[in-house]
Amino acid sequence: MTPSPVPSHASAPARDGLPYPQRAWAMLVIILGIAISVLDGTIVNLALPDIARELRASASQAIWIVNTYQIVTLVMLLPLATLGDRFGYRRVYLVGMTVFATAACMSFMARSLETLIAARALQGLGAAGLFSVNTALVRLTYPAAHLGRGVAINSLVVATASVAGPSVAAAILSIASWPWLFAVDVPFGLVTLALAARYLPHNIVTLDRLNFSVLDVLLNGAMFALLFTGANVLGVHTGGAAQPSIGWLLLLAGMAVGVVHVRRQRKRQTPLLPVDLLRIPVFALSMGTSVSSFAAQMLAYIALPFLFLDSYGRSHGVAGLLMTAWPLAIVVIAPIAGRLIGRIADGLLGGAGLALMATGLLLLALLPEQPSNANIVWRMALCGLGFGLFQSPNNHTIVTTPPPHRSGAASGMLSAGRLTGQTLGAVMLAGIFSLWNPHDHKGPTIALLLAAACAALGAVLSTLRVRQKSGKL
Repeated sequence: MTPSPVPSHASAPARDGLPYPQRAWAMLVIILGIAISVLDGTIVNLALPDIARELRASASQAIWIVNTYQIVTLVMLLPLATLGDRFGYRRVYLVGMTVFATAACMSFMARSLETLIAARALQGLGAAGLFSVNTALVRLTYPAAHLGRGVAINSLVVATASVAGPSVAAAILSIASWPWLFAVDVPFGLVTLALAARYLPHNIVTLDRLNFSVLDVLLNGAMFALLFTGANVLGVHTGGAAQPSIGWLLLLAGMAVGVVHVRRQRKRQTPLLPVDLLRIPVFALSMGTSVSSFAAQMLAYIALPFLFLDSYGRSHGVAGLLMTAWPLAIVVIAPIAGRLIGRIADGLLGGAGLALMATGLLLLALLPEQPSNANIVWRMALCGLGFGLFQSPNNHTIVTTPPPHRSGAASGMLSAGRLTGQTLGAVMLAGIFSLWNPHDHKGPTIALLLAAACAALGAVLSTLRVRQKSGKL
């Protein structure tokens, strides 16, 4: 019999989630893995001056300790998601955690900038393995009736870990030197690896064969690397004439590579860049909602410190406390959003959440010249409540809309959408700050108005999903 090129859907007996207590242990593994991989994206920032001084590097060189981790993670996300569809999400997770913990040990022992950057690149590869199959594993772990709860927990952990890096770093650096920022990953990684080997579920379905070439992987990597590096060059622009020009050239090169890459992927049955999933209207709208919302979040998160420190004269400590109102509100609302999934349409929940976020951002932009801390806090909390109400339902739609055998691709796209939105937000902010002084009240205010517009666009896209059917590939 001639083998069919269509993906096989019978590699394992169908089941609806895991039974207790395996479900609880599996979710603990997923939470630990995503928490430490997200934390490691920002935990080093606070120590960069110390690292640069000890390793005799400039600030521009030291920033690559962070950038290398993020670029490798972004570049390898979709290839590893596809490998998860083919070889099993559990296997990709186990290998990813092994690489991550090994690289953390290498980072701890690094005594030169080059060695540390190489170790961070390897750690980014391990993190990509964890990111790429994260939500696919959540989908296998929870029964369909309770999947919203699992997605809400996962979203809460990602949202909290993404803003907890500086606080965790400060706690570690108060009692130890910078290498211990990486050392703490090792025991967490080993414990998570041991639990993962015992409790993580196996794939229910697999693909018969890989449907991409080495050229596809190279184009995918070049596209994301050029776009991310260009956005980073613009984001750290401090006034030189050459630097923004280089940034824009890198962005244009990334877009050109992207056009070629997308045209190649449209011809694939199971493409490395899952453009086929974008043919599902609900999925496409959900991805648009995600990109818009994270662009708004990035615009706000970078602009607000300028507003608090320069325009309102707050100290760094007070500004940090004001910023925490946003993630604290997410912690409050995320469990509620998880319970509402399945009772209220995801599109309506997401639309309402982003409408709240847009309102909060608009009110922050319209603050008086000398607002009280209370006036700032409730507006920040409104943004956090809106973002938390949107995130879980939107992630639930992205995870559940594609067929089960494309769960890995959907998981990769979810993470890629978040990173794409954040990159887009950084690019837009760079454009704003090149026209208006970031240390003046006007620059951050315009950035917040644009953030409100992005959140409002996301609200519209989310609401449009209510009238769309999920569709099939």
